Amino acid sequence: MDYVIAPLPFAAVMFLGMLTCLEAGRRMGMRKLTQESLGALSGFDIVNGAVFTLFGLLLALTLSGAPARLDTRRQLVATEANAISTAYLRLDLLPSDSQPALREQFRKYVDSRLAAYSKLPDVDAAKAELAKSEMLQTSIWNEAVAGTRLPGAHPEAARLLIPALNDMIDITTTRLMAAKIHPPLIIFAFLFFVALVCSVLAGYGMAANKRRSWLHIIAFAMVVVLCVYVTLEIEYPRMGFVQHEAYDQVLVDVRESMK
Repeated sequence: MDYVIAPLPFAAVMFLGMLTCLEAGRRMGMRKLTQESLGALSGFDIVNGAVFTLFGLLLALTLSGAPARLDTRRQLVATEANAISTAYLRLDLLPSDSQPALREQFRKYVDSRLAAYSKLPDVDAAKAELAKSEMLQTSIWNEAVAGTRLPGAHPEAARLLIPALNDMIDITTTRLMAAKIHPPLIIFAFLFFVALVCSVLAGYGMAANKRRSWLHIIAFAMVVVLCVYVTLEIEYPRMGFVQHEAYDQVLVDVRESMK
């Protein structure tokens, strides 16, 4: 992943920032009231409406795209499981004496693939495990290619096994790229900024009431922050509290079938 946004810290900072900006906006409005009449706080409905509409649209677009990206990643897990299972079954085309070592390599490879994603949110550990997976890919490829040339190999071994191994290797790159596909970082930064601006405007409008309405203050900040938090949990499903180990179950099942 090129960058990672931890959902909980981002949401916590955003919540505190919005509360601070709400209070700052309210104090600005109170100072305005001490200098002028109540009408000084009115007349900005068009500006407020435009800013809040922009914020709502930005929030909706960011949230709506996240589930589609998550579904794509889930489908790729199933695709990888199918590719590994197909390649593993086609090892039967090799001479019987060359199969045990390759099957053991496959077991280590699937274990490594599962470990690479289970180690998130430790990105460095995940990258190290991915590097191990690549080494195993090279070893499996070299041994399989050599096995197809040995006496006793099925005549169609190379034609059937090599493409299956190629698919198994290619899907790892596809999954890695899918894991990196997120809205640009500037989108989340802009979302954060506009949320603070909206908080200032909302607080400014609340200055018309002498008492703070904690219900409206907390509700406004909480609803916005929860929307952003849910979006980040979907965008980075292994980085927050909502874990998605169930998506890897198909790979776990493939590993179990190799015993």
